[in-house]
Amino acid sequence: MSLTLYTSATPNGYKVSVALEEMALPYEVVTVDLAKGEQKTPAYLAINPNGRVPTLVDDGFPIFESGAILMYLAEKTGLLMPTDTQGRSRVVQWLMFQMGGIGPMMGQANVFYRYFPEKIPAAIARYQGEGRRLFAVLDAQLATHEYLAGDYSIADIANWCWVRTAKWSGIELEGLPHLQRWIAAIAERPAVQRGIAVPETIRLKDPDSDDARRVTERARGLLELGRREA
Repeated sequence: MSLTLYTSATPNGYKVSVALEEMALPYEVVTVDLAKGEQKTPAYLAINPNGRVPTLVDDGFPIFESGAILMYLAEKTGLLMPTDTQGRSRVVQWLMFQMGGIGPMMGQANVFYRYFPEKIPAAIARYQGEGRRLFAVLDAQLATHEYLAGDYSIADIANWCWVRTAKWSGIELEGLPHLQRWIAAIAERPAVQRGIAVPETIRLKDPDSDDARRVTERARGLLELGRREA
């Protein structure tokens, strides 16, 4: 298995690098400069027609969409996902919960709360409120489970890589003790710590930090690029 990860410092990118580190798989990293539009070049679109990160190439076989990559790796290695039908389904359900809910809602919260130069209070409230509702769903599950689907799995990795950035989205964690416990426990895992350093660690707790300003500037540039392409 010769693996090359095309990625950037984003929650979806971290999902794959964390999984690769947890699985102890050797891989090469190609950093995609989103601000320069490298994700829209013909060479990159040949492996990821959606022009987003991450993309994983396994011996010449490209896989795009972070959830699909996680499932591919889990099924190929037999790690971080059960092989029995119901156990696998539990993991996939919580993975889809992140893909269809947590990621899109937090992503939109980021756009309206952090990146748009004009503030639209109704949009901010909508996405932060839905994000908080989804957090409460996670908290309820974690009240009776150490991890989301039984044992630690790709579902935990996918959700954690987004939920850990709650403050950046303006979503409060107060009153969600089980979710806070889970966030802290996963953050202590050595493989997770290595994974969120690929290609670089971004710290967003302080909105006035250099990291935060850089992320905001890059995101606003991407929004402008998207407007020009539309």
